[in-house]
This record gives sequence, structure tokens and C-alpha cells, in this order.
Amino acid sequence: MKHVMGVINLVNEPDDLEELTYFRCPASVPFGGRYRLIDFALSNMVNSGIDNVAVFTQHKYRSLMDHLGSGKEWDLDRKRGGLFVLPSVLDEPTGISRGDLYQFYSHRDYFYRGKEEFVIISRSHMVCNLDLRDAVRYHEDMQADITVIYKQTDEEVHGKFRRMAVKDTGQVTLMEDHTGRLRTNNISMEMYIMSKALLLDMVESCLAQGYDHLVRDGIMKNIDKLSVYGYKFEGHLGIVNSIQGYYKHSMQLLNPAIWRELFFQKNLIFTKVKDEPPAKYFDSAATKNALIANGCQIEGKVENSILFRGVKIRKGAYVKNSIILQNCEIEENVIIENAILDKDVFISRGRVLTGDNKAPFIAAKTKVI
Repeated sequence: MKHVMGVINLVNEPDDLEELTYFRCPASVPFGGRYRLIDFALSNMVNSGIDNVAVFTQHKYRSLMDHLGSGKEWDLDRKRGGLFVLPSVLDEPTGISRGDLYQFYSHRDYFYRGKEEFVIISRSHMVCNLDLRDAVRYHEDMQADITVIYKQTDEEVHGKFRRMAVKDTGQVTLMEDHTGRLRTNNISMEMYIMSKALLLDMVESCLAQGYDHLVRDGIMKNIDKLSVYGYKFEGHLGIVNSIQGYYKHSMQLLNPAIWRELFFQKNLIFTKVKDEPPAKYFDSAATKNALIANGCQIEGKVENSILFRGVKIRKGAYVKNSIILQNCEIEENVIIENAILDKDVFISRGRVLTGDNKAPFIAAKTKVI
């Protein structure tokens, strides 16, 4: 898809991830044992043949830049095109970071220099494995101004999202925030396909009227004037912008069918490579239905849990229904249930930490308990 450029829009991204985003933006929140949330959006674009991708950042993006690097893992370290990480530009008089249309305007040279005709704008908190080529083909066939990728689901969605009213013809007639009155199970995946010319025109016209939000001001207010169509996605989707959503969709990875669909059945999800030895299981170790990354040392018992790289579970410790991020150390005879521990957390011996599956216990990064 040489005629399409990708934009991962992190400006004003919904964030109810509490302790997990104290030191990082939502896009760089670890997920699934070795990945970050942005890996899914980035891999979907690369797997669809898009080799010109810009990431519009807003704040707390040090760890994101460390993770992305030159884009080598996604084959985006190129002489032409490749990966562009574009920092947030502050409004001159006020010093406040404004909406995404203002950021697009501030970096409009990126759009002008690209030879691509179309733009795909995506968020980072949608966990899915999606071939965007079919969506672009649908967009061209329908001769739409804007195509919104959406998912039809009856599941309870934890977090912020938008509902859509879609006709049988595929035309989108209404979009509302999750707080609206629209009763439909069509959930926007916050992925938009449009021509680059339309995007730049929308940027100019909205900013001239004092508006600076792409979806709220550019699309939702003009939905009756534009030809907006919806492309239905049939695969697995996780909306991860709240603690409840993060916990729910992380634990769903313990279902082999979902794990295979996300990571193996279609295209691969790429991430930053870190070479570590395989997980080491001692004689006293016992594991059941767990995802355990490389570099872990297991002496205790692990059940229905996800362990990231380098986690140490000492003898007599019991970890159940929990997500333990990188390099955490669980000392002897500790009991942890329904918990999320951020990176480098140390739990001293004999502690008991329990949460609820609807409100898990959370420990912030580098905390000692």
C-alpha cells in the first residue's frame, strides 16, 4: 500500500490507566508479557504494506521513544519514509498543548512531503490484529470521504469509546461518545481512512473556526455533509484505556484461541527484541494456565497469571489471577491475587496482597511493599 501513510495519534488519547501511566503514556504501557500497546497499531500498519508512519506524541513519551528507537523491529529504519516520532507543539501565547488538529497543522510539512494519497489515522489503545488492506479497498470501492473501522460487540466495554449508527448500506449516520444516548452495539475502533487532501482541508477549516479536535470537531460535526462509511471488523478487539479494560483483556490472553488469533493466526505482532535466557523452573515450582516470558525464575506457584520478562517468584510464594510486569521480585511466602504490579516492584516476604477481579490491586513502578 504505497499510496497510504499511517498516523498513530496519541494526542488527547483517553487515559484511565491510573498507576500504569504515572511515568509513561498509554501507548507504551506493557501488555501480553513482552509487548507494548503501540505494537499492535504499528504492526497492523507495517503488515498491511504501509512504510511511512508518524507517531504524534503528547506527553510522557520518553519510554515510548526508548521502545520505538529507529523503528528497526518494524522494518521502518529507511532512507525514504520509515518511522517519524513527532513531539507535541505547545501553543505559543498560552504554553498549553492543544488538540490533534493543531498538532497536525504544526507538523504539516510531514504530510506535504509524503507522496501518499490516503491517510490512516489510528489510536494506540485498540488491541487487535487487523489487515488494513481490506479496509482501504472498501474505502475506495465505496468512494467514501471517510471510512471508520468499527466492531459490533455485545460485551461490556470498560473504558471510553464511541458508539456509531450504521445503515445496512454501511453509511454512518451518527457518532456519539460513550456518555451519549445512542443505543447500538457498533463501537468505533478509532481508525479513520481518508484522503490526505481532505485531512489537510479539515485541519485548516476547523482551526480557522477555533476548533482543534479531529473526531469531535472535524468528523462528528460534519457527518451529514461528508460521505462517511463504516468497515466492520470481525476479529478479536480489546479496548485498553482503563484499569478494568487492561486487566480484562490481559487475562483473556490466557484463552489459547484469543492468544493464537492475536499473535499467530494472521500476521505477526512485532516488538522491541530483548535477548534473555529462557524461563527457569526450580524443583519447587508449579505453574498452571500462565503466560511466562523469558528471563523469569519460578520457585513458587503461579496460576492464571501473566509474568513479564525477568520476574522472580521465590519459594513458597503464590501468584494467582495477576499481571506481574518486568523485573518484579516476589519474596518467599507472599500471596498475590487479582493484582497488577508495575515494573521493578519488590514484595517482601510474608506479605498478602489481594484485590477484586473488577478492581484489582495495583502497585506503581519501583514500589517496595
